[in-house]
Amino acid sequence: MHVSLTTPALLFPAISLLLLAYTNRFFSLAALIRSLSNNGKPVHSEQLKNLRQRIIIIKRMQESGVMSFALCVVCMIFIYIGLNKIGSVIFGCSLLLLLYSLLLSVKEIRISVDALNHHLKEMDQ
Repeated sequence: MHVSLTTPALLFPAISLLLLAYTNRFFSLAALIRSLSNNGKPVHSEQLKNLRQRIIIIKRMQESGVMSFALCVVCMIFIYIGLNKIGSVIFGCSLLLLLYSLLLSVKEIRISVDALNHHLKEMDQ
């Protein structure tokens, strides 16, 4: 497969928007944690476990997204200097990291939805 200089460049806006979405998720989660700590009400250990798990997943999502972005840049450098084969391999690694980041995003969404459903059950009682 031949990868031109424009191929990895197509991922730049997508990865940038993805990282922005991940950052917004992190800030929302941080605000939730701060509000829970300021609330003064006791927090269930399961809820704390859930929040910790989500923080770890979001951190990994951001790390893999940034690494994907960085590998896109490295790929473009290799293609620019004429090392297309190495650039193609690096681009493939970048795509795998992006896929990993997206899969983590799905996992974090599922955890979040499960927590919301649990909260709704408590409210219903």
